[in-house]
Amino acid sequence: MNFDDILYSTEHGIATITINRPEVRNAVRPRTYEELTAAMHMAADDSSVGVVVITGAGDKAFCSGGDIRDQQERVPDAGRKHMRRLFALSSVMRMMDKPIVAKVRGFCVGGGNEINLFCDMTIASEDAKFGQTGPRVGSVPIWGACQLLARYVGERKAREMLYTCRLYTAQEAVAMGLINQVVEAGELDATVDQLCQDILDKSPQSVRIAKLALNTGSDQEFYASYFPTSELLASIYGNAENMEGITAFLEKREPDFRQYRGRRPAR
Repeated sequence: MNFDDILYSTEHGIATITINRPEVRNAVRPRTYEELTAAMHMAADDSSVGVVVITGAGDKAFCSGGDIRDQQERVPDAGRKHMRRLFALSSVMRMMDKPIVAKVRGFCVGGGNEINLFCDMTIASEDAKFGQTGPRVGSVPIWGACQLLARYVGERKAREMLYTCRLYTAQEAVAMGLINQVVEAGELDATVDQLCQDILDKSPQSVRIAKLALNTGSDQEFYASYFPTSELLASIYGNAENMEGITAFLEKREPDFRQYRGRRPAR
């Protein structure tokens, strides 16, 4: 597969996957998800690779989530296809028998934070910011955040993050257990590389079994929740409330979701 939206390289047992759309803060569109899935399969199938690093190009963002421009014309049928696309990426990330490390600079929000949740470990620079954006743009983070976030930060904090769409600093993220470590921006590459070397020094078969064992419980929760909620989310694509979030974002204004509270059905 020829890559347009990502970069892929391998060196000394490390596969590095870079979301390469810095002009839109590494927002992901359908092609990006498909390329990420293909790259993850390449890394999984390469016996010389022992650890995968995923990051974003530039210093503004790891990933700012889904490209809102792609969502303007999304309707339920297209939404269902999109849900299958998301599931394909998360499945290979979870089933891959090699650790995946997120290297985060800048914004890691929305779908970007859900990609972060599917990684095994996360190292962030001190300027990183984390959060979910679903209800702010008329959507729902059912691709990972609703299932996995509470396991990392606790249910109360997860609800706060999902319902309010607040952003959290890297220091707040490490304190709540969302990420592993915060370092100065200039130390990020070296710190991630040292973590990878630590992993590569260990027994690959032992690491493989440990990852699969650790995933067992949360996989059951994820799969049980994802399929029904993905259909629910797909079914609201394109309706007025969903489009208010998308249109407001594109028009650079605050959405007016209060108009949808207490509204009586039209006769």
